[in-house]
Amino acid sequence: MNAKAARKRPRKKLHWLVRPETIRRLWQWGLGVLAAVTLLDLVIAATPHFGVDGSFGFYAWYGLATCAAMIVVAKGLGYLLKRPDAYYGDDRE
Repeated sequence: MNAKAARKRPRKKLHWLVRPETIRRLWQWGLGVLAAVTLLDLVIAATPHFGVDGSFGFYAWYGLATCAAMIVVAKGLGYLLKRPDAYYGDDRE
């Protein structure tokens, strides 16, 4: 097949969520919203109940720490509950 025939062949269109430019834009928008919400903490007066929750950006860093802890716990549970490949017997019967 020559180059001219290859150009005429229709290309498969990717879903909009898997296009690299869309993924880049989603990351940019997400980080922008995260920064804006964190900076709003300077404007909005918080009513702390425990003391530490009155610190700047508490909900951002607490959410990040909680997410990281959930990942570590899930990995630990995965190792604890993992079974060998032949746990249910041999499939060659």
